[in-house]
Amino acid sequence: MTMKTQMGILAGKTAHFVLSKMGRGSTLPGKIALKYDATILDTLAKDYEIVVITGTNGKTLTTALTVGILKEAFGDIVTNPSGANMITGITSTFLTAKSGKSGKSGKKIAVLEIDEASLPKITEYITPSLFVFTNIFRDQMDRYGEIYTTYDMILAGAAKAPNATILANGDSPLFHSRQVVNPVQFYGFDTESHEPQLAHYNTEGIVCPKCEHILQYKMNTYANLGDYICLNCDFKRPHLDYKLTALTNITNTTSEFVIDGQDYKINVGGLYNIYNALAAVSVAEFFGVSPEQIKAGFDKSRAVFGRQETFKIGDKSCTLVLIKNPVGASQALDMIKLADYPFSLSVLLNANYADGIDTSWIWDANFEAVNDMDITEMNAGGVRHSEIARRLRVTGYPENKIRQAEKLDDIMTMIENQDADHAYILATYTAMLEFREILATKKAVGKEMH
Repeated sequence: MTMKTQMGILAGKTAHFVLSKMGRGSTLPGKIALKYDATILDTLAKDYEIVVITGTNGKTLTTALTVGILKEAFGDIVTNPSGANMITGITSTFLTAKSGKSGKSGKKIAVLEIDEASLPKITEYITPSLFVFTNIFRDQMDRYGEIYTTYDMILAGAAKAPNATILANGDSPLFHSRQVVNPVQFYGFDTESHEPQLAHYNTEGIVCPKCEHILQYKMNTYANLGDYICLNCDFKRPHLDYKLTALTNITNTTSEFVIDGQDYKINVGGLYNIYNALAAVSVAEFFGVSPEQIKAGFDKSRAVFGRQETFKIGDKSCTLVLIKNPVGASQALDMIKLADYPFSLSVLLNANYADGIDTSWIWDANFEAVNDMDITEMNAGGVRHSEIARRLRVTGYPENKIRQAEKLDDIMTMIENQDADHAYILATYTAMLEFREILATKKAVGKEMH
């Protein structure tokens, strides 16, 4: 170990110690360590068997579910639980890691959520044994570009560890669109089959990569995911190595389903989160974890860091849900629609770099679904409160029931004084962080690193 590496580790750990005494978490330890040694991750991560989870939606919850399961099988797992998924956050994660226990390989295990655009840079210094690809949808196009550009980014990252298996969502046509250097396995839904049909007209990523005809679906779960086929050539969904074969029950707070012959339940709601659970089970089966250990991990799982996170504002029961693109927002609205009680809905829209500065995506999200819900009132908040208020008015929801506030403290006051006992808050990334910070000062949630 070089002197600059030793100095970087010492400086990073000192920064973490000081911040922890202040009750704060930060990516600052990683930033400081990288200033001393830009290649410090090479040293910090060398003794780990690493699982990388990447993709547009579902990274944080898939990571949390996977960690919960592997912890049952192998003990402590190193991870970045609050989504600090760029190189500074990953460096901080290893700097502050406990010693942990070893998996079957004899190495300690790390399960890391990694930002798609950051993956090629990070895999210059770490060597994963498994990549998990969740999905790719249009998201922060100022950062990522089109979905094909995003796929190029994550493939470039995976190619730097060519012996690592890619465990990909087989229901996404993009993940079966080209040959890759890594071995590949697929997971997906196998719940029904019917005559091929076109997806919804506003669906992206449904052009056949071989002949450029429009794909059709023998089963379409949501967006461009499902059992796809091109009727003009031989392109179709690959064989699934891990299958979800039945959806037993889906509510706004829980989901029950069958994977590879086993019944499972998770403590979060919505169809989109079942894909996250399927990915976690696939990782577990890849590592030889028993169904009993998987179920035990799921039993202890809870929504994390703004992903259906629950808390109280006054005497109101609240749920916070991160949204950041049309597909994710539409799926969150479908999940909320399952609630069987009246509630208020607050939508917090920021346009900072971490959110994506282009907010036009809100017009592609299915906010019209609010008209099918028992919503008592709606609040529009955040830096772009006037823009999201306009979007909510266009849905046809009564304009006199839509209120605006840029300051998130004011949104909290609105919720505290509302008549309904329940509240849902949809928030973009920096709005979610700001809202959680306010909640943390009021002891409604715990502080977490970001």
